[in-house]
Amino acid sequence: MPSLITPQPLSAIWVYLSASPLMGLTVTLLAYQGAFWVYKRAGFHPLANPVLLAVVTLVTLLTVTGVPYQRYFDGAQFVHFLLGPATVALALPLHAQLKKVWSMIVPVLVALVVGCLVAALSAIVIGHLFGASTATLMSLAPKSVTMPIAMGIAERNGGLPSLAAVLVMVTGILGAVTAPYLFNAMGLKDPAVRGFAIGVAAHGIGTARAFQSSEQAGAFSALAMGLNGALTALLLPVILPWVRVWTG
Repeated sequence: MPSLITPQPLSAIWVYLSASPLMGLTVTLLAYQGAFWVYKRAGFHPLANPVLLAVVTLVTLLTVTGVPYQRYFDGAQFVHFLLGPATVALALPLHAQLKKVWSMIVPVLVALVVGCLVAALSAIVIGHLFGASTATLMSLAPKSVTMPIAMGIAERNGGLPSLAAVLVMVTGILGAVTAPYLFNAMGLKDPAVRGFAIGVAAHGIGTARAFQSSEQAGAFSALAMGLNGALTALLLPVILPWVRVWTG
């Protein structure tokens, strides 16, 4: 019996996808799958981080083809929607580490407060030394928390939400790439300590990297990401008005 399905050339498939919201979803999944293949072939080397490779691939593709970002995001938002359930699911491995968490509750809280303040204030000071505008400083301050929180903080304090989103993404990628080298250089071997540190500094992308190391590191990174987001949302609205006065 002859086949009822007529094979379509790749060019026809691309024309269809480029005019459909499915394009964003399809390209995103293919870009990440290809990046993860490279990451695996590279022996999970930090410099071959799949998020970094996928972002570079997508930016290059959209630039070369001239596809507007909004058209791309119309399809990619389905992946974006899954960030909520994925974040909630992080509670499962964290529940398995509750005994360890309670045994370290004092150093965890101290590290949280110090990490939160250092992440924000160091970015502000460095940005000011390089002559950044007040709006840029307001966008830099929340760079180490998840994107929705960072964009909200930036918008309410005179920053640029779009710039804050880019800075959050760059911070997460740099944290995921460089953290293993820094931890090894400092002699940090405890997966709980490594996980919590990367979660405070590099939010969700760092947490994904921590889970690739071990479940315990991932659980502590998820804890740090959530607590740091909440603490930053509480502290920065108090600190940033003083920063605005300081910077003139």
